[in-house]
Amino acid sequence: MATPQSSSRQSSSLSSSPMSTRMQSLQVDSVQRWMEDLRHMTEVECMCVLQAKPIGVEEDSQQGELIVASGVVAGDHVARNNLQTLLRRALVVSTELGKMFQRLEKGRWQRVHSTAVRANCHVRSLVHEYSAARSTPPEMQKYEKSVLEKCMELTNITERCLHTDEEFFLKSMREAIHEILTDVSDSFSNMIDMALANEIQVLIKQIESSDSVHIIGGAISNLLSLTQDGPQLCSIIAKEGAVVALFKICRQDRFRDLYAHALRTVASICCVEEGINQLDKVDGILCLADILTDESSMEAARAEAAAVVAQITSPHHTSTQHLASFLESMQDIVTALIKLCESGSCGEVFLLASAALANITFFDSMACEILLQLNAIHILLQACKDRQRVDTPYSKDQVVTILANLSVLEQCASEVLQEQGIERLLLLLGEKPSSSSPSEGAACERVQQKAAVTLARLSRDPDVAHTAIQLKAVPRLIELCRSPTERNNSDSVLVACLAALRRLAAGCPDSIEAADHQQLIKPRLVDSFLLCSNMEESFV
Repeated sequence: MATPQSSSRQSSSLSSSPMSTRMQSLQVDSVQRWMEDLRHMTEVECMCVLQAKPIGVEEDSQQGELIVASGVVAGDHVARNNLQTLLRRALVVSTELGKMFQRLEKGRWQRVHSTAVRANCHVRSLVHEYSAARSTPPEMQKYEKSVLEKCMELTNITERCLHTDEEFFLKSMREAIHEILTDVSDSFSNMIDMALANEIQVLIKQIESSDSVHIIGGAISNLLSLTQDGPQLCSIIAKEGAVVALFKICRQDRFRDLYAHALRTVASICCVEEGINQLDKVDGILCLADILTDESSMEAARAEAAAVVAQITSPHHTSTQHLASFLESMQDIVTALIKLCESGSCGEVFLLASAALANITFFDSMACEILLQLNAIHILLQACKDRQRVDTPYSKDQVVTILANLSVLEQCASEVLQEQGIERLLLLLGEKPSSSSPSEGAACERVQQKAAVTLARLSRDPDVAHTAIQLKAVPRLIELCRSPTERNNSDSVLVACLAALRRLAAGCPDSIEAADHQQLIKPRLVDSFLLCSNMEESFV
C-alpha cells in the first residue's frame, strides 16, 4: 500500500464505539476533563433562561473553549459552531450511556440510576439547545421524542431497582433496562446522524448557492474539518452530496483559487466507498485529469488532484467499479503525475504525486509500461538526490514501491543500471527512522523490505547481480538477516532480504562465505527465517 503518510495527512486510529468514531477523545487530565464536561452538564430550566445570553471570551482564548449560544456568531461560523456543539454534547451523552452499560453488568444500581439521571439531563439539554438553534426536521423529531421517552423510562425503572434486594426482580429488570438502553443508544445515534446531516446540508447549500469566494471557502473549510472526525461522518457528508457540490466548484474557472481546498476535502471524503461512488457518478476522474494536465493550474491544485487519485486508487478499497472509468484517462493522468514528480517544488507535492503513481502501478501493468516510456526511473532516482523533494521515509516508500512494481518488466534492469539505481537501493536498505514515531518506523521497514524485493527481482539480470555484489550488497543483506535491530525486528524485511540473498547466491555462489551459506542459503527458506528471527543481538 502506498498511501501518503505525512504528518498532516495521517488519520488517527478510531475507536469501535459508534459515537466515538465521530468524535476525538479529550485527552486531558481528570480535572481538565471534569471542567470540559461541566460546561455541558446544564439543566433544561437553566438553559431556558440562559439560551440567548452569550458568554464573554478573551481574545486570546483557544478556539472551541466555549460553547457559543445560537445567534451570537454570524455568517459561515454559525454552522461550524452548531456542529462543534452538537459533537461535543453527543460525546458527553454517549459517554454516559457507555457507563450505564458497564455499571448495569456489575449490578451497581445506585450508580446505574445516577448515570441514567445525568444521561436524561444531557439528552434533554442537547435536544432543547439544538431545537432553539435550528428548525428540526419532522423525521428527526420522531427520534427526539423516542429518545426522550426512553430516557425518562430509564430514570424511572432504575429508581425502582434502588428499593429492592429481590434477586429475581433485579435480574428481570437488568434485562429490561439493557433492552431499553440499547434502544436509546440506537435512536440517539440515528438522531445525531440526522442532526449532523441537517448541519452539513447548510454548508453544502452555501457552496452551491453562493457566489462569494469567502463564503464558499469557509463552508469548504468546515466540511474539511468535519472529515477529520472519522469515516462515519465522511459517509454522511458524501451521502448529502458534498462531492457533487465540490466538483461543481472545480469545474468553474472563476473559482480556480478554491480548487486545491475543494480537492483536499474530496480526498478526505473519499476515504469511504460512498465518497468514491459519488465521485464516479459525476465523472470526477475526468475533472481530475483536466486539472492535472492543465499546466496553467496552480501546483497546489494539481497536488491535491494527485491526492484524490492516490485515495481512490488505494488497494485498501474493496470496490473497484470506479477504476473502469479511470483506465480511460490513465495515460494522461500518469503522464501528468510523473511530470509533477519532476517539477514539484516541495516534499509534499512529490509525496502526493508519487503516492498516486505507486497505487496506480499496483492495479495495471500498462501503467508500468507507460512510466518506462516516460523515463520515470531517471526522474525518480534523480528526485531521491534532492532533499527538497524526497525528504522523508514516506516519500522514499513511494519511490521504492514504484521501482519494485517496474522491476517485473525485463527492460527495467538496464535503465536502473544506467541510472546507478543499485547504489540507491543499497542506501534504501539502510533507511532508519530519525525519531521514535511508530509511523516513521513502519515507513522505514517498508522502504527496506521493498528495496530488498526490488533488488531480488532485478538480480535476475546477471549484470545487475554482478553490480550488486561489487557494491557489497551481500554483507548488507546478511547484516539485515542476522541483526534484528538493523531491520527494526521486522519479519517482512527478513523474508525479503533472505529472498534477495538467495537470488544473488544463485548467480554468484562464491560471493557468500561457507558459514553464511550453511545457515542462510542451504536450508529451506522457512528454516533460515526461524533461525534468524530467533537470534539474539549478542550473536552478531
